[in-house]
Amino acid sequence: MYYALIMTVSPQIHSIQIASRAGESMMQLAQANIVAGKGIEGDRYALGIGAFSKTKPKIRHISLIALSGIEDANQQLLTKQYAVFSESDARRNLVISNISASELNDLVGKIFYLGSLAFRGTELCVPCQRPANLLKRPDFLHAFDNRGGIRAEALESGYLIPGDLLHFSKSERS
Repeated sequence: MYYALIMTVSPQIHSIQIASRAGESMMQLAQANIVAGKGIEGDRYALGIGAFSKTKPKIRHISLIALSGIEDANQQLLTKQYAVFSESDARRNLVISNISASELNDLVGKIFYLGSLAFRGTELCVPCQRPANLLKRPDFLHAFDNRGGIRAEALESGYLIPGDLLHFSKSERS
């Protein structure tokens, strides 16, 4: 008799990226220093100099996108023989693997944990004209519709690295 071992893979940080100034290319980090109430040390929004820091003041401490959302967008583009987007083209700070775009979207209004740090999902990142213009790719808006990720408030300070798990409640932390 054979028994199948069912293994559940937890959502985790796939990659971390920042841009130190509005419009600059995203730069991948091996580790991020999260500052509560601000975001990722060195990122444009933590510094208050992001493209929307002054005109649309909101909580923009950190942005997350599902890796599966990027892959789904790229699959859609490939069927039309369009060029695909890289992870950095999405202009989000954290790419999260092993979670669907809709599961990530469901974190808006909820507290969740990355590694040992608490965050609160504040709003969806609705695709806008800014990255489309920076990339000179108008297809960005349609490709990332309903899969543009979320913004979150940093509730605790500390460090994040790729591989840190995303937990939905404190009781699930290990």
